[in-house]
Amino acid sequence: MLSIFFGDYKGANYVNNPDLFFDNTYEDEWLDDKQSKEMVKDIDRSELVGPNLVISPVLGSISINRLSGGVKTLIQIAHDPDHVYNASACGDNCAPWLLKIGNEKDILVRLGHIMHFSNEPFRIRIANTDEYVESQYELARAVILGGLLDE
Repeated sequence: MLSIFFGDYKGANYVNNPDLFFDNTYEDEWLDDKQSKEMVKDIDRSELVGPNLVISPVLGSISINRLSGGVKTLIQIAHDPDHVYNASACGDNCAPWLLKIGNEKDILVRLGHIMHFSNEPFRIRIANTDEYVESQYELARAVILGGLLDE
């Protein structure tokens, strides 16, 4: 399940800058994964050929380090359960992937804003309050009324 901590996360395992962290810690097998390739295709509109090569329709052949911060964050969330990542590095286009990864395994991410997940029903746990929400409206209401971004 996808759990989100809103506001200032204090855990020792927190990664505030997932883009930079990825560049220094990713593992090659993360980039041979089918899901990682699908995320790169969807988010960056590029082809992840392997651990050392991405083909971008705009930039041509690029290194892994030139992937967007959003897709780097998603890859880490999917493959590194030991850290809590700052999902505010992701745009709203990453929200469906956060839900998908959360449907496959338990993940905890941090957000400093209310991400737009879907107009369709979903289930997310708000870690700050241990409350479950099932719609974008419920999510926004819980975060705003709970003052979770005021911390």
